[in-house]
Amino acid sequence: MATVSAPELGAVLRLLRDGRYRTRAELARTAGLSRSTMSARIDELLRLGLVAPVGDAGSTGGRPAATFALAPAARLVVGVDLGATHARVSVTDLTGRELAEHMEQLHIADGPDVVLDRVAEVVTGLVARLDRPLRDVVGLGVGLPGPVDHTTGRPTKPPIMPGWDGSDVVGALRHRLGDLAVLVDNDVNLMALGEHATALPAVGHLLYVKVATGIGSGIVADGRIHRGAQGSAGDLGHIAVPGADPVPCTCGNTGCLEAIAGGGAVAARLAAQGLTAETTNDVVELVRHGDLRAAAAVREAGRSIGAVLAGCVSLLNPSAVVVGGSMSRAGEHLIAGIREIVYARSLPLATQHLRVVTSIAGPRAGVLGGAHSAAEHAFAHPELLTGEAVSPPDSAAATA
Repeated sequence: MATVSAPELGAVLRLLRDGRYRTRAELARTAGLSRSTMSARIDELLRLGLVAPVGDAGSTGGRPAATFALAPAARLVVGVDLGATHARVSVTDLTGRELAEHMEQLHIADGPDVVLDRVAEVVTGLVARLDRPLRDVVGLGVGLPGPVDHTTGRPTKPPIMPGWDGSDVVGALRHRLGDLAVLVDNDVNLMALGEHATALPAVGHLLYVKVATGIGSGIVADGRIHRGAQGSAGDLGHIAVPGADPVPCTCGNTGCLEAIAGGGAVAARLAAQGLTAETTNDVVELVRHGDLRAAAAVREAGRSIGAVLAGCVSLLNPSAVVVGGSMSRAGEHLIAGIREIVYARSLPLATQHLRVVTSIAGPRAGVLGGAHSAAEHAFAHPELLTGEAVSPPDSAAATA
């Protein structure tokens, strides 16, 4: 019998991704193949453990036909969300079901060697905890808190990531973890992807806004991440706020949204009023404990964000604006400020059915997006699933 190729097997796996059980005959009809050809492919997938028998189909007479489904836990994917001061790692199966997760404080400013060493240690430990070999991991989706060249996965002049500019993140992680696909993207792009894939799959046009120490956004258009020509689409934090004071920004300009409404900026204003506030988390805790000055400051930050988003909504016409990041934990104050300005200043047609909501995926949006991008890449390159070959090192950008 001729060897069944990875692309041929991949075509069957993609048919089974919807979770439905099918017989060989049903799969053959759908794929336009002969029953014997499909049987050969199913037999090979059974041998590889990538599909499993799940019982018999109903029968009107004679022996009932066996049905088959994808075996999603046969391979693993990993999502990695790296922030300014944290790392979250999640191991999932091929459908995104979480199997193990770890979060810890980790400073991105410690540099790529320290951070990526630790990421590799955590991934290895989580996979070992599942009693699985590392070779079962077919891909990692990694989010970084800065601009990323999506064709190479290398950070590009990231302002809060000293020592990372041009770093070969893909090669470094492959060196530490073996020949698997590593996909690197901006963290907010993966958050947008995670929100879309797990919480709002029916929303084809979505703008995800991360409000934390910094402010950024990820754009989902027609169900796919829009990165722009150089991968810098969504850099919301460095758009000037209309009418704002010329507050200096880390980018060198003045009056940027991040300098006006980022968590650090809000904390600094509250500290100037005598409150104990150094970080975004301090601001959130003040709001949660009922401090009226903190609540007012967060709502005003929401208005500034809304002033910038109003133009984005008119330009992009999303169905939903989703607000995530640590500042979103301050309750309705931030969202109320954003809604107030967006609905008042955006085009009526653009806001007719617009929802402005807090993230449903919450702090896990980034790792969910990373794992989803790795799974999408694996199904697009089925040799990763079959073990026939590995993805080339320059396949660094998320495919979704």
